[in-house]
Amino acid sequence: MTTMKPKYYTRTAQCLHWIMAVIFIIAWLIGFYSGNFLSYEVNGSFKGSVITLHKNIATVLIFLLVVRIFWRYTHPVPELPSTMSPIMKKFAHFGHFMLYLMLIALPITGCLFSWSAGHPAPVLYLFEIPRLVQTNPELLAIVKPLHIYLSWFAGFLIVGHIVAALKHHFIDKDNVLLSMMKSK
Repeated sequence: MTTMKPKYYTRTAQCLHWIMAVIFIIAWLIGFYSGNFLSYEVNGSFKGSVITLHKNIATVLIFLLVVRIFWRYTHPVPELPSTMSPIMKKFAHFGHFMLYLMLIALPITGCLFSWSAGHPAPVLYLFEIPRLVQTNPELLAIVKPLHIYLSWFAGFLIVGHIVAALKHHFIDKDNVLLSMMKSK
């Protein structure tokens, strides 16, 4: 007996997708702003407050990602349009895999960056993620640039994801974007 694939993602999957998208984009923009436009020499405590805001928002993604991955693998997802070529379907799956990988890698490298610099990894100003490493300049020299490079890569992935969704909606006129916005 073949189970029929749904036409739309579940309401829970849609909510997780859009909430995580908003959190990710806000955290990314705050990180970009603090990393490129603020200097401790000039902005001192303001830059520290902005970075603390970035961490308090970004760490939420760790918890939401656990829920999202569990939900994703326990609920069927819509099929990609039959009009897509097999190679484009492979690119789409690879792109989604890379987005999930970034949602894992960025918070981990961010926490390691923070801890190795001797700072906490706070969550919504409510609590801190327990430190897994102590202040460590050698580790900091690795994870700081890694976090920055991964954030740039993730930014490009997000832009590509948005462009692909808009292409599906306005050019291909298929159900890809709607599957993440509508329900039955």
